Amino acid sequence: MRRRDVIKLVGRVVVMWPCAARAQPYAPAVIGFLTSRAPGADAHLLAAFREGLQTMGYDEGRNVAIEYRFAENQYDRLPALAAELVRRQVTVMVANGIAVPAAKAATATIPIVFTTGGDPVPRVTARRRSTSTTPGCRAAPT
Repeated sequence: MRRRDVIKLVGRVVVMWPCAARAQPYAPAVIGFLTSRAPGADAHLLAAFREGLQTMGYDEGRNVAIEYRFAENQYDRLPALAAELVRRQVTVMVANGIAVPAAKAATATIPIVFTTGGDPVPRVTARRRSTSTTPGCRAAPT
C-alpha cells in the first residue's frame, strides 16, 4: 500500500468516526403476548398472528421479538404476567379478551391491542373522546 493510500484511509476513518459513534444500536420492537390460555391451546391463532406480522414486514427473531405469557386458564395469574410484560418494557401488548382487564390495570402507557368475540365496551371504559391506549378488534361471526 502506498503512503498516499494510507493517508486517504486514515482521513476517511477520521471523518466517519463521529458518524459511527452517534449511531444508535438497533433494538427490535418487543411485543408482549398475554393470554389466559395454555401454550398449545390456540396454536392456529398464534400461527395466524405470526403470519399477520410477517405480512406487515415483521419477522420474529429478525426485527421483532415476542415475549409470550400464558396463564394456562389460571386467571388469577394474569395480573402478575401483565406486570412482568410491563417490567420488560414491551413496545405493545397483545391480549385476549379475558386478559385485557389485567393488562389495562398493569399499564397506562403501553398500548394494548386485543381481540374479543364479545362486546369490548364492558372491558374498556368508553369515552366520548378516547385517550385510552387500548384499541380493540371484535371478531364478528361470519
